[in-house]
Amino acid sequence: MAEASKRNKASSWGLHSNYRYLCKKTMMIRAMESARARKTRQQKMTTAGWKRKRTDSKHEPLDTNELIKKTKPSDTEQESQNVSISENRSADGLKPDRHSLVTALRDSWEVDSGFSSEASPPASGRSSPCLGSCPTTVVALDCEMVGTGPGGRCSELARCSILDYHGNVLYDKYIRPCQPVTDFRTRWSGIRRHHLHNATPFAQAREEVLRILEGKVVVGHSIYNDFEALDMLHPGHMVRDTSTTRFLNRLAGFPRERCPSLKILANKLLNRRIQVGKRGHCPVEDAQAALDLYKLVEGEWEQELQNRLRDDDAPREPSFAASNHYMQDEYWPQDLVADSQ
Repeated sequence: MAEASKRNKASSWGLHSNYRYLCKKTMMIRAMESARARKTRQQKMTTAGWKRKRTDSKHEPLDTNELIKKTKPSDTEQESQNVSISENRSADGLKPDRHSLVTALRDSWEVDSGFSSEASPPASGRSSPCLGSCPTTVVALDCEMVGTGPGGRCSELARCSILDYHGNVLYDKYIRPCQPVTDFRTRWSGIRRHHLHNATPFAQAREEVLRILEGKVVVGHSIYNDFEALDMLHPGHMVRDTSTTRFLNRLAGFPRERCPSLKILANKLLNRRIQVGKRGHCPVEDAQAALDLYKLVEGEWEQELQNRLRDDDAPREPSFAASNHYMQDEYWPQDLVADSQ
């Protein structure tokens, strides 16, 4: 009897395993077929819409009377326009010429494109294509740290600066670390003892900074060190680290794997000398340099991110891992579950 029950359990477990495998295989095949059918249907709909647009534009009759009505103003409108033009000429004593028309068209192009016909510095305030957002969503961040603990080996935040897309200072405060400072690192941080006498407590400063950075694209150089000092996490697709992008390395002629310092990049690409002298670094100056470097390659950088996000949204063939939840007991027939237990 014992051998017979063991044999029955073994056979039921084998059937259970085979059934699970077949169901898993069937679900995968069905998912692949549905994805393929969905893709084919989308292609057909796109092709049909394109053909319909071509035929409509080819066979649509042009109503010449309607075109004349649209382009030619009525007599009363023409008279009122002539009267207003003559009044303006007599009042201002100016004659409209070709130069004024060209100037107006050039100004409108500059407003639309964001670029000026004259040479402008990188901080020109041109519109940001960042994921379809406006420049108000882009900020630059830089922090300075001091040393705490034995030998000043622990880094803690002592100053934080945030600029908007146009270089205006949104936040710039000295911050009092949680632990006593054992090394001010003045040569690099620019922090001295008197700067921290009435400094903002770390907890308060952190809340203020998080409030500013929420929902913003944050630009910085080796910015994850600043995030670590702030004890915060920021979404990866909302971070622009100028120390790791290949676009700046290519523009400067550096190898792709190199991580150049902010000082070197600013000198090479912006012709700007920063972090000089013995007074230490200025976070406002460093944030401005990182922001201007970002603007040099902003278009390429944002386009690459948009393409990457678009590729991530594309449908993929289903995997076994995606259908693992269907293998739970709740999806199986009750009698089969009872036999396997």
